[in-house]
Amino acid sequence: MNKNILSTLFVGVDVSSSSNYFCAINFEGKHLLDFSITNDLPSSEIAVERIFNTLKENELNFVIIVLESTNIFSFHIANFLASNNSLFDFNSKVFVINPKTSSNFRKTYSDKDKTDPQDAFILADMARCGRIDQEPYKASQLFALQRLTRQRFHLVKTITREKAYMMSNIYLKFSSLYIAKKDDEPFANMFGVTSKTIISDFTPDDLVNMSDEDMINFVMQKGKKRFAEPEKNVDLLKKIARDSYRLDKLAYDPINVAISSSFNTIKALEDNLKVIDKAIEKNIKGLCDNEFTILNSIPGIGPVYAAGIISEIGSISFFKDNNALAKYAGLTWRKTQSGYFEAETTRMTKTGNKYLRYYLIEAVSSVKMHSKEFNEFYTRKYNEVSRGAHKRALALSARKLVRLIFGLLRHNQLYSTDKVDNRLD
Repeated sequence: MNKNILSTLFVGVDVSSSSNYFCAINFEGKHLLDFSITNDLPSSEIAVERIFNTLKENELNFVIIVLESTNIFSFHIANFLASNNSLFDFNSKVFVINPKTSSNFRKTYSDKDKTDPQDAFILADMARCGRIDQEPYKASQLFALQRLTRQRFHLVKTITREKAYMMSNIYLKFSSLYIAKKDDEPFANMFGVTSKTIISDFTPDDLVNMSDEDMINFVMQKGKKRFAEPEKNVDLLKKIARDSYRLDKLAYDPINVAISSSFNTIKALEDNLKVIDKAIEKNIKGLCDNEFTILNSIPGIGPVYAAGIISEIGSISFFKDNNALAKYAGLTWRKTQSGYFEAETTRMTKTGNKYLRYYLIEAVSSVKMHSKEFNEFYTRKYNEVSRGAHKRALALSARKLVRLIFGLLRHNQLYSTDKVDNRLD
């Protein structure tokens, strides 16, 4: 047993938007503190003073504080506790954990009510039982950059949702366009200027009745003469128009308005995404220059993905090995085994940092287009299964990228092809 644990104060904090409930216990499970404060700076200073006095009165030398990641409400209190000088002499460690982790631990207390005091106690008891296996929270020097990279994540997810919603309206108007295979799609970009005009302004009957010459001229004009084979595009459009179901004429105008609204929303979001990308590239300069240079040396990552990874990792020294970093990102898989049976495919845990996981997966999606080793690994994993092949191969490739990133950052080395084999396999 670690002797330090006998002289440690374990503190659980149940966080909400308006209040924070503190529960502190010693190694024997004895309650030494139980109190609630409002979620503001003056009250948090009082909480630290009470923790400090409890440590002194009970002759304890260490303190571990555990909070759940509760939307944005845990940020200020976690940052305050992690950077408070009064607790530094007690080797204070603050952990902000995934609520799913504490929820699973809570199941061991089948007879306890779910209240703020009980929630705070369970968090403290998790630390007492040694069930916290992630890295301590770090006061965020990269906070400003992180807000930008997380805003980018939010914009990308919003764009994806809006596109999915718009496609449901497109199906109602052009059913065959929705189900068309890639080789039969008339648009290289379903959300481009040409497709927007045609999908929003024309009905299937309009396209069928328009002459080939007029449609070719229209497509070339809207596409700024970028179509290499406009006749082929027109043929595909007319086939889709002929094969699509027809609606009552009264239904087209409302659907046109809905589709146009979605197109405009997507355009506005994508314009904002460009602004965010420029801001990220500007703000990363001067922050973690060495780490940024190392990640940028990996072909395909680029400044935006590198900034996203750095803003979530902070310092590589917080992670003892690449497994710890992968677990922090949620790129781990639970083993499924019973008797002689062992499942070939298992679900990814996804209990880690969703932002870091997103940037790693997006990064490796680009890296595999530039790296032969990653491309071959992705292809091999893709061919191993018949269902969910792409997502599985991409996630496994991201796990391999974690190993590469950890090795390069830990050894302070730039990417080199003659070192890839040693780092990846």
